[in-house]
Amino acid sequence: MKIGILGGGLTGLTIASQSKNEFEVLEKNSDCGGLCRSLKENGFTFDYGGAHIIYSKDQSSVDFMLKSLKDNWHQGRRDNKIYYKGSFVKYPFENGLSDLPKEDNFECLYHYLKNDYPPPSDFKEWIYFTFGKGIAEKYLLPYNKKVWNTEPEDMSLHWVEGRVPKPPLEDVIKSAIGIPTEGYTHQLNFFYPKEGGIQALIQGLEEKVENKITRNFAVKKISKEKNGWCISDGEGQRKYDLVISTIPVFDLLNALEDIPEEVKTASDRLQYNSLITILLGLEGNSLPSYTAVYFPDEDLKFNRVGFPHIFSPNNVPEGYSSLVVETTAKENDSTWRLSDEELLRHSTQGLVRCGLLDPKKVCFKKVVRSKYAYVIYDKDYLKNIGIVKNYIEKLGIILCGRFAEFEYLNMDACIQRGRNLAEKINSSSKEEELSLVSKKGGNFYEK
Repeated sequence: MKIGILGGGLTGLTIASQSKNEFEVLEKNSDCGGLCRSLKENGFTFDYGGAHIIYSKDQSSVDFMLKSLKDNWHQGRRDNKIYYKGSFVKYPFENGLSDLPKEDNFECLYHYLKNDYPPPSDFKEWIYFTFGKGIAEKYLLPYNKKVWNTEPEDMSLHWVEGRVPKPPLEDVIKSAIGIPTEGYTHQLNFFYPKEGGIQALIQGLEEKVENKITRNFAVKKISKEKNGWCISDGEGQRKYDLVISTIPVFDLLNALEDIPEEVKTASDRLQYNSLITILLGLEGNSLPSYTAVYFPDEDLKFNRVGFPHIFSPNNVPEGYSSLVVETTAKENDSTWRLSDEELLRHSTQGLVRCGLLDPKKVCFKKVVRSKYAYVIYDKDYLKNIGIVKNYIEKLGIILCGRFAEFEYLNMDACIQRGRNLAEKINSSSKEEELSLVSKKGGNFYEK
């Protein structure tokens, strides 16, 4: 049985690297990796998708990534900050309360202890219910409104459990009186490639399957035939018994014929954010040794800044430093329509105001735009994605990966699902059993 894997991003290459069947990866670009690609230019290395680091609650996923990197990795320790009222507060916010002005510290602790909000029905209410008025209004609401580019009250709750942990009462009290505590401990210590940026992880996977990757093949038409599938890029064709799609679900639907109107409507209603990353290289290194800084300030368009030279000194020439400025946008909104020059000017001015940049030190600058970055869990998400997935799965196409399944999956979750899917397909030894895989579609990766 021959398998067609659509997309050579992290998920597609994970599946390919674990497959024991005949397969081919179809990648629309000349480079694999998707959001896990890196730019190397003038001695600088930047990750297109922002501040990528390797961590997970699932140790097997971490082990898989480090094994793919061979010995090209080292370990770092998080030193994230939140820019609040002109100061850099420890991250997560509830673990840095003693860094706040005394009145703000009191309000955060008081409302966290007093909290009498009713059970929530949306994300905004959940923030109040979980953290109290002080932490909610001073940081979590303004920051989440920026990063999701969506009103928190318009977002559902189904995704929050496990992604945004509730801080222990003991930690919040300790934080408020100045006893050091750490939150989000699963990401406190992280790994990162010594050389090559996060794309080194992709290249490690590529080495295992290089002769099975067809590049510059943009999937434009998918036809179901009596004995399998035909995939075309408008020039050539490929035939497969089974198709696994890791490409954005919108691109997959555009390649299919005779899509029911209900499915088209549901697909059009799925919401996502795009990402603008501004890459800055600096002469010298007068920057603080932070790993990232978060910005709830509404006056600043960008929401996060990462420091690639901290992740690895090999990301910059000797004696230099670097910044990656992340801005969430929706394709064709007012922010997305800004020119590169306008984005650079605003980001530079904002970073200068925050004390993070001397504009005279900038020796490299570039703006990168990624159409597909973050899935938005609006209140109609479950209904709409259910209609879309049900249709695709009934066709017999398996969905796997962030924008294929249309779920906000981190790198470790993409790897988990890709490995689980490959394992299940590998264990189906008979052809008639494998044919059942396609009928189970996107749910098949689950254990």
